Order: sequence, then structure tokens, then C-alpha cells
Amino acid sequence: MKSLLFQLILASFVLSNFDNNVNAGHTSVFVRKEWPSEDIPLDHEVFAVPTGHNAPQQVHITQGDYDGKAVIISWVTPDEPGSSKVQYGTLKGKYEFTAEGKMTNYTFYKYNSGYIHHVLVDGLEYDTNFYYKIGTGDSAREFWFQTPPKIGPDVPYKFGIIGDLGQTYNSLSTLEHYMQSGTQTVLFVGDLSYADRYQYNDVGIRWDSWGRFVEKSTAYHPWIWSAGNHEIEYMPYMDEVVPFKSYLQRYPTPHLSCKSSSPMWYAIRRASAHIIVLSSYSPFVKYTPQYEWLSEELKKVDREKTPWLIVLMHMPIYNSNEAHFMEGESMRAVFEEWFVHHKVDVIFAGHVHAYERSYRISNIRYNVSSGERYPVPDKSAPVYITVGDGGNQEGLAGRFLDPQPEYSAFREASYGHSTLEIQNRTHAFYHWNRNDDGKRVATDSFVLHNQIDMVVFCCRSSNLRRRKLKKHHLSSVLKRIASY
Repeated sequence: MKSLLFQLILASFVLSNFDNNVNAGHTSVFVRKEWPSEDIPLDHEVFAVPTGHNAPQQVHITQGDYDGKAVIISWVTPDEPGSSKVQYGTLKGKYEFTAEGKMTNYTFYKYNSGYIHHVLVDGLEYDTNFYYKIGTGDSAREFWFQTPPKIGPDVPYKFGIIGDLGQTYNSLSTLEHYMQSGTQTVLFVGDLSYADRYQYNDVGIRWDSWGRFVEKSTAYHPWIWSAGNHEIEYMPYMDEVVPFKSYLQRYPTPHLSCKSSSPMWYAIRRASAHIIVLSSYSPFVKYTPQYEWLSEELKKVDREKTPWLIVLMHMPIYNSNEAHFMEGESMRAVFEEWFVHHKVDVIFAGHVHAYERSYRISNIRYNVSSGERYPVPDKSAPVYITVGDGGNQEGLAGRFLDPQPEYSAFREASYGHSTLEIQNRTHAFYHWNRNDDGKRVATDSFVLHNQIDMVVFCCRSSNLRRRKLKKHHLSSVLKRIASY
């Protein structure tokens, strides 16, 4: 019954020319009652320090290898180095295995970080709950995580997508709503703590507070990290001129497992998805390491095993907001043709503090001397989605270009988060959830069709049409998806 329902839903979308029916887009007129765009005070309970001497804090996990059989567990001990060991097992309170990692610390101006621990736990079984313990004695803390299912083309999986989060009351609303969504992993599109909005020692202090703020999620669910402009922290007036210093010390990535030369860009495979993380603020033109790496990584994508190809970046390539308009044009000129050629399904970005979704369009037919000047519908192109609406201190970007460009499908200046629920190799359900005055409201949703399966899907849809489904029956199906 469930399979038939999906087929009927998909058939109805084929009749509407898939997800690329470029009609007039929609600009939401919703205006939310905005909570103050200011950081939560440091004495608030969301930043509470764990009890016990030198207790581990700011705990977070991320995928630790290419295929999802490892995690990197990170935490900070504030007073002394302590142990860099993780005890873990499949039964709560019974830890059969131990992994040991490394410890580091750093200075930023006159701020001295705590002792930052990173431990790779590998050789894990797929689709298994693991419990882990860090710290010693009365200060030890226990958490859990679940490994992803074995890689395969029809493996369902649900991702959350968050960007530009910060540590305001709006950020808290986004985080709490995300944690109610039933997702398994976060795809984070950059701009974490907004600590660079501070000066001197307060920069490091606000990195620490953010780590404690998100721990209630990051200690249990992997967050797949990408860096934004607020991670650069180029502050020569403080003699701090090394880009991404705090970010790179605190948030490791599995870049070596995909032969990347930098933790700023890398790739992972998880369930039925191949996920590529790019760095908008690292060199990416021809001959640079990121350019050469991406060229090779795209060749490695096996759509028979991982049919869903997802790209994360911070700066959006297509954006119709006055904020940061056309800042992504240089990366578009370099990589868009590759994205179209390899049939990337969806590209998530942040940076703009609003929400926007595009149709499938491209501008690869234009060059400086000839060709079409404007983006045109392109069924091989990705859907571009901007989710820079996590809730940060800088507030919303409320001024969109008028009239709305033809490539823009939906846009709204509100805080929120997204979910992408992969069903199988053919389709996924996408939702953007607005933080509506403290409530989670599903606002924009659609069925995302897999690019590689599109041709097969067309044949299936033709067979469905020949069955001459009764109009009232199809209508009832559409009502059910509308209420999804």
C-alpha cells in the first residue's frame, strides 16, 4: 500500500513536469514576531558547565571515515589534560572496547583554550547503537550514538540541515525544533558560534559557550561540518591572522579518508547519499588543491551504490536576497558546469539569513562573449536551497529582490531548519520548518526526484498514465501528501 501511494504521488508530480516546473515563484508575506537577535547571557542554563572536577564538556561527534563505520568523538576538559580515552560498547554501562586519541590546545589573543580531545573510534558495525563514556571517576560522562545503515541505493535516511546558527534565543528555538524532527544526522552549512562578533578573550569564551549550547544534540547525532565566513576570524588588531584557527582546532573532519589535503573540504558516504563538503573561503579556481580534489571526487561517485549526490557549501550560488547578492558568482563560474554534468541532486548553502529554494536551473550556456545571459530551466541541474536562517546574532535578511527572479521557487525571511528524508533511490521528501513564534511550522515542502533515476522514472510514469487512474482517486492521494 505504501509503495502504491508513493507511485501515485510521484506520478502526480510528473504531470507537473517534476520539480522543475518553472512558474512564478512565491515570496512569503509572513512576518514573524522576532525575538531579540542578541546572544543568550553566559549565566543561562543552556551554557551550564557539567558538574565534577574537569568534567568533559562541549562533546560532539562527526563521521570519522568515508563510509560511515567510524566516528570522531571530541570534547574539552577545562582544568587539566585528563584522559583522551573513549570507552564504548553496545550495552549501556558495559564498555568492551577502548579507543585513545590525541589532545591539543591553542591560544587566541590572551585566551587559553581548554584541553581539546579528538578520538577516532573505527571498525564499527552498521546500524548499531553504541554507548560511550569519557572522563574519569565522578566526572565521567556517558552518551550514545547510532551508526548509519550499510551503504546501498534504497537505504532510507533522514538528514537535518542547519546553517548560521549562533547562540541567541532564536538559535535555541531552531535547535530545539530540530531535535523534535526525528532526523539522524545534521548537515551543517557553516557559521557556527559567531564568536568573531566579540573581541579579545571573549572570542574563545563564546566558542566554549556554543560548544556547551549544542552538546545536547552533537554528543548523540553526527554533525557534518562545513565552515563559513564567521569561522575565518582574521583579526590583525589582536595579532590573530591565521584563518579558521579556532574552528580547525575544535571541529575535525574525516578529510584524509577521501584523500583531501585539507579538513576544509572533504566527502563522505552515508546510507544512500554521497555528500561533498566544499569551502567557499578557500582557493577553488583551476589548479588549486580544492579544484583538483573535487574533480577527482566527482569521478568516484557511484550512483549505483549512493544514488543521492548532495553538496554543502556556505555561500549560495543562486540567491535573490539583497544580502550577499552574487557573492557566490565566482564559485558558480568554476563549478556549476560540473554540478550539472554530474547531475547533483541538491546543493545546500547558508550565509544569507533567510530561506530560499530554487527551481532546477543553470547558467552554463553563457560566457563573456556569447550565449544566453540568464539562468534557464535545466533538468540536469541541482535544486539550490539556502538555509542560513538558524537564528544568529546578526538577525534576518528581510530584503529580497523585486520582482522575484524566475529561478526562485520560494523564499521567506524567517528562522528555521530543514529536513531531507530519503525514501529510496528515486525520491525524497524535503521540508523547511519555520520557527513561528516559538512553534515549528512546516512551511515549504516538495518531493525531490533523484537525478540519475529520472529517465527510468519517466518510463514508469508513462505506464502509470496508461492505467487511466480515476481523477477522484488521484485527488485523494494528493490530499494525503498535502497533509504530510
